[in-house]
Amino acid sequence: MTSARITGRRAALAGVGAVVLAATALSTQGAGAAPPEPRHLTAVQAGQLAQRIGADLKGASPGAYYDAAAKKLVVDVVDPASAATVRAAGAEPRTVGRTAAQLASARRTLDAQARIPGTAWSVDPKTNKVVVKADSTVRGAKLDRLNKVIASLGDSVVLKHTAGTFRPTIAGGDAIWAPSARCSLGFNVTKDGQPYFLTAGHCGNISNTWSDQQGGSQIGQTAQSVFPGHDYALVQYTGGTDHPSAVDLYSGGQQQITQAAEATVGENVQRSGSTTQVHGGQVTGLNATVNYSEGTVTGMIDTSVCAEPGDSGGALFDGTSAIGLTSGGSGDCSSGGETFFQPVTNALGDLGAQIP
Repeated sequence: MTSARITGRRAALAGVGAVVLAATALSTQGAGAAPPEPRHLTAVQAGQLAQRIGADLKGASPGAYYDAAAKKLVVDVVDPASAATVRAAGAEPRTVGRTAAQLASARRTLDAQARIPGTAWSVDPKTNKVVVKADSTVRGAKLDRLNKVIASLGDSVVLKHTAGTFRPTIAGGDAIWAPSARCSLGFNVTKDGQPYFLTAGHCGNISNTWSDQQGGSQIGQTAQSVFPGHDYALVQYTGGTDHPSAVDLYSGGQQQITQAAEATVGENVQRSGSTTQVHGGQVTGLNATVNYSEGTVTGMIDTSVCAEPGDSGGALFDGTSAIGLTSGGSGDCSSGGETFFQPVTNALGDLGAQIP
């Protein structure tokens, strides 16, 4: 397999390298002194700061999001002590009415009573509510059931209808090929010193072998695949295939990847896949639960990025940072859509894989 074929057909290496965030030191302030201004951050830096603040607050924050215009992290809080912690870390606190526990309770009720194929939900930190989405298949008795559960949760939950059908985005075609279907490669990794790549678990479930062209020779073998529950697979290279540290931009260029990073609500991201090539959008939710007809997946990244069949497993990235693996969603890249992604950091941790 040539280097040109690899760089033209697959998203590549994601490096796990944390951006070091210097803590904002607070000088001693006299009475009436103005609070410190939030730090100017990139979206990736904001995501890492959100993780650190979340740990400092021991999960007490109802959520956080990135304000791209102001280049700052906004963190939801419900008490003055948490607000002070957020300011000291360099983010902006925003007082909201619902606690993390209240939102978690609403999600548990949905998990127990509303796992209906064609639905999904996640916390929207901007509205401080759980947003439930229902695709076009949720109607009749299924919609009545969903509405009843939502009504029982009061104004902490809001329902939105989305066009199309939530489905894993897989089809016959190009990129990385199974004998009967096509997916897209995500990021190249290593495990125990050996080369592998990541793709979607619903792709890994359908085949033990993969090639770089329809009917071509084998380039990799599925080593581990998880779907439903999560949606990732680890494929081991079986030959001397080139695996550059880049994502194909389908315009004659590449985006170098140097680290894996957590997504942040409000972050602008791009996706590269073998069907629709490169498209962008924004992260709209984290820790999303998606109820496909094939089963439920949890911990997903919800986005406004479009995708189509065959894009499954492809790379979601922000500059040099690997963010996610394409799972599924609704709509298309002509009329617009919504796509869910498996976080790369979780996949790497669960699989014991590393960036070379």
